[in-house]
Amino acid sequence: MIAVEQGFSMNMQQAIAAVTERQDLSQAQMQAVMNLIMTGEATQAQIGGFLVGLRMKGETVDEITGAVIAMRALASGVKVHGEHVIDTCGTGGDSSGIFNVSTGCAFIASAAGAQVAKHGNRSISSKSGSSDLLEAAGVDIMLKPLQVEQCIADLGVGFMFAPAHHSAMKHAIGPRREMAIRTLFNILGPLTNPAGARHQVLGVFSRQWQRPMAEVLRRLGSKHVMVVHSEDGLDEISIAAPTYVVELKDDEINEYTIDPSTYNLSHTNLEALVVDDALASLKLIKQAFAGQAGAPLDMLLLNAGAAIYCADLAVDLAAGIEQAKWVINSGSAQRKLDDLIHLTQGFNAS
Repeated sequence: MIAVEQGFSMNMQQAIAAVTERQDLSQAQMQAVMNLIMTGEATQAQIGGFLVGLRMKGETVDEITGAVIAMRALASGVKVHGEHVIDTCGTGGDSSGIFNVSTGCAFIASAAGAQVAKHGNRSISSKSGSSDLLEAAGVDIMLKPLQVEQCIADLGVGFMFAPAHHSAMKHAIGPRREMAIRTLFNILGPLTNPAGARHQVLGVFSRQWQRPMAEVLRRLGSKHVMVVHSEDGLDEISIAAPTYVVELKDDEINEYTIDPSTYNLSHTNLEALVVDDALASLKLIKQAFAGQAGAPLDMLLLNAGAAIYCADLAVDLAAGIEQAKWVINSGSAQRKLDDLIHLTQGFNAS
């Protein structure tokens, strides 16, 4: 076995040797390695070798936590004030092709009283990432941190385009793109919200990551989080199958299942949710915001209800769904979207 130093310092050669021999790194060691990667001190070959070795060994809660701490420290932060700051960013990667549910939910949760610090990126596996959708709607996503802060302060919702806040990620882009396999970085996005949101609905592409991600967020001080993955493979709460939930609330973690039929939101399949591009995704969201009955509206109600609950604006999921219905019926969700378009377009027009 390779002798791994027990202190906080670790160079890339030591890290690669350790993970390829299936030795776990401590949280501090992982933080040190991530700092090397994200400050440009590791070579492309070293980054690729380390990420592959880490995946083959299997990432631990300590390692994920160390990586998150390093990423958060290097991020361009956004200051948000309020007791109900929430993010609805998921991992992506479920390859379902459905419309962008989490972004639609952001406007509903905001209209219900949450401060939504939406973190997101362009499409990776879906037909419409949050950035793609918002740009199609007319939102300017290329904002400075202070402008995002103003959006959230004035409107209760703002979008943080991941590359603009995590510029240090550029050092890992080459190896990730060339390897084209799932690595640690696929799960870091939702854990590194630049506004430090302590409330989240976090969809994951695989059930195996639910408990570890909840454990990481508990260590990092999150208040109320639902980590979700559905039986039919979504990184959302599904209307066509039960959804597995790992919920962190008040420092306790509980696991249970959501059945959409309990809330009269069940459908036989997901066909009505599938879209070809960001414009089609936007069309479904606008139809739902207008109150048009059907699967897209029910999908938004179920997931926005969870966001309202996790923001601690409802006592349970059922109450959150009822608030989401009221928001939709009042037209408030569409007004939030319209207001964000207007405000962001005005930043660069002045």
